[in-house]
Amino acid sequence: MKKSLLRVILSIIVFFLLTSNLNAQKMKQNNSKTINEYSDEELIKNLSGFTNHFEKVNSIQLHYVEGGSGDALICLAGWPQTWYSFHTVAPELSKKHRVIIVDLRGMGSSDKPASGYDKKTMAKDIYELVKKLELKKVSILGHDIGGMVAMSFALNYPEITEKLIVMDGAHPSEGMMKMSMFPEKGAFKEKMDGNNPYGWWFAFNQVKELPEQLLEGRFNLLLDWLFNYAMIDSTKMSEEDRAVYASAYNKPENIRAGNAWYQAFPQDIDDSKTYQTLTMPVLGIGSYIVYNSIKMTLPNFAKNCQIVQIPNSGHYMNEEKPEEVLKIVSDFLSK
Repeated sequence: MKKSLLRVILSIIVFFLLTSNLNAQKMKQNNSKTINEYSDEELIKNLSGFTNHFEKVNSIQLHYVEGGSGDALICLAGWPQTWYSFHTVAPELSKKHRVIIVDLRGMGSSDKPASGYDKKTMAKDIYELVKKLELKKVSILGHDIGGMVAMSFALNYPEITEKLIVMDGAHPSEGMMKMSMFPEKGAFKEKMDGNNPYGWWFAFNQVKELPEQLLEGRFNLLLDWLFNYAMIDSTKMSEEDRAVYASAYNKPENIRAGNAWYQAFPQDIDDSKTYQTLTMPVLGIGSYIVYNSIKMTLPNFAKNCQIVQIPNSGHYMNEEKPEEVLKIVSDFLSK
């Protein structure tokens, strides 16, 4: 009787041990899936014909994705996004161009060194990548911070810049120093005011260490607020998109690196005073938020510039109005 009872007890213990082990393995697999779900290896599967690459340039490693054939088009994303922000337009662009979407220094899977976030150094990163890829001339398109780097690239390397396109982001200049710390009366509402845009994060991102402490593991809170504020229709930024960018910026070193782009603005402004006027064709695309700013700034840097507005889109135009972005960009590149 005692032996039978002992066998039953042992059987129950073995059963629970095996069950616990299986559950632990399943949890480990699920956690692994969660961790890797938004990796470049998984995301690239959404872009048929595109592949992931890494290249050592300017003493750092840059990550980029590439697809298509034809004249080279370099694409640079902005804050707080990654190369993935071009996933809505890259497949169509790749039908006529060799599209190369780069994670900037400090972005996504690219290195995040302690320094080098002035736009001149970041432009040199792209220049060295272009040389590594043995490209003689490229057109370059940038959004937000990516637009600043794209413009710096054209200003520093005009001989290899075929055409320049900036979307809601021109090179930092002295006008930036006039941005108000406080919003105009009645201008700070749920949606960004196109006539008096209040970008409080330009100041917040100057602060060192504190943003990392506040936002580590909860960057989604900033993303959700920002997309609602700076987009007309924030539902166009999908839940997957939000999860991709939260995953990319949740770590302290990633937050630090992204903010370093903003902390370098004083050096960028100094550099802006040393450049010659651009002569290649330049296109500025402005949302209802940044159009007025681009219209005032871009002609100071470029002789041959065209400026167009997408009035029915907020700042994240690739998500809100990809068809309009494609038409404007394609028409400009085909001229």
